[in-house]
Amino acid sequence: MKSARRPEVRLPALEPYGGGELEPDGDYDGLEFRETDLAGQDGAGARFMDCALTGCALDGTRLHHARLLDSVLTGIRGVGTQLAESTLRDVELVDARLGGTQLHGAVLERVVVRGGKIDYLNLRQARLRDVVFESCVLVEPDFGGARLERVEFVDCALRSADLTAATLTDVDLRGASELTLAAGVDRLAGAVISAGQLLDLAPVLAGQLGIRVEG
Repeated sequence: MKSARRPEVRLPALEPYGGGELEPDGDYDGLEFRETDLAGQDGAGARFMDCALTGCALDGTRLHHARLLDSVLTGIRGVGTQLAESTLRDVELVDARLGGTQLHGAVLERVVVRGGKIDYLNLRQARLRDVVFESCVLVEPDFGGARLERVEFVDCALRSADLTAATLTDVDLRGASELTLAAGVDRLAGAVISAGQLLDLAPVLAGQLGIRVEG
């Protein structure tokens, strides 16, 4: 079982973001976005490198094909944030409050998601490598068709996850404080679970195998 490699983000001295709306294909380097309202703005294809986003609103923000590199996002919040086919590399996401975030087709590499709660996270067809979900709550995350390699869930609630057609390699679920699957129990090959989790999943596994349990 190979462990996930965590990001080592060391931000340089940052310049405050000067305001104004995000620009498609914009280039943001060494900036601090603090309590910035980015709701509804279009930063599709933009690159954020060595940036800190703290307490920002991202409701409906369009960041399709964006690249977030060597950056820390703390206390961000938003519903329907569009990050489809984006790249997150060496990123820390801390205490986020997000709903319906679109990350389908995205690439996540050396990412830590720590604290916070994310509802209805769409990671369909995404590629996750060296990703750690830690002390957070994920409600109905969709990993349909995704590829997960060296992914760890540490003290993390994973509620009604969908693993349909997902591929798991060195995925450690033992640290999940809650683990329930809505679909895709047959895709757990390549994952490690605890004995207690096996008991919790037994009814779903029995159903998958066509076993009737009585008495």
